Amino acid sequence: MSRIARRFEALRAAGRKALIPYVTAGDPNPDNTVPLMHAMVAAGADIIELGVPFSDPMADGPVIQQACERALRHHVSLRQVIAMVKTFREQDAETPVVLMGYLNPVEIMGYEAFAIAAASAGVDGLLTVDLPPEESHDLVQVLRSHGVDPIFLLAPTSHEARIKRICDAASGFVYYVSLKGVTGAATLDVDAVADKLAAIRAHTDLPLGVGFGIRDADSAARVSRIADAVVVGSALVNRIAEHEQDPESGRRAVSELLAEMRKAMD
Repeated sequence: MSRIARRFEALRAAGRKALIPYVTAGDPNPDNTVPLMHAMVAAGADIIELGVPFSDPMADGPVIQQACERALRHHVSLRQVIAMVKTFREQDAETPVVLMGYLNPVEIMGYEAFAIAAASAGVDGLLTVDLPPEESHDLVQVLRSHGVDPIFLLAPTSHEARIKRICDAASGFVYYVSLKGVTGAATLDVDAVADKLAAIRAHTDLPLGVGFGIRDADSAARVSRIADAVVVGSALVNRIAEHEQDPESGRRAVSELLAEMRKAMD
């Protein structure tokens, strides 16, 4: 059983939902990332989504685009992100880590080389935003052969046949995008999300995470009542940006928001 599956099983047994924070690796500088990961776990994170900086993050709004720019100023690469996870594992062998990003860096590295390096470092899953399930077979097979969960996004516009195709390809959990648009945009309609999650559950027993539009403790609590996991990104990255010159203060600000969300969800 994978670390992700074990974590969701333990949460179910405890009657709790997963809190999954997203941050961009290397933002505001590479030395901040591993301490930030540990701080998020201490504040109540159950799984960490670690963004791989990319020059054209098309699914992301301006907040995460700017985070990628800050990280890329330090030339943070996919291999460096994997190394950060390896360092994180020196003190934390249990918290699942999912890399989230775009296909190009993985293709450049090579599927097999990536999967070997990621698995060896302790990466548990990969979410490639711009990889459609129709073209994912080769990468999915390689990831699974090395024990890395391929994780996919589902959109509000996904029709039933596509929902089934994505659920069949995925493992670990399925990430439902609650909004039409980019990260950090608009506000979510929890009733509409609940209806869509019910339709998705007809096709999979995997846990369902919901992200995009979760900004504070109240929205996290409302989503936790209908989903298996709450994913929060832009609200945290905003706090990192506000403290760009003082990363330690940024870590404290991120931890405070996560702790508020964790308390509200529980």
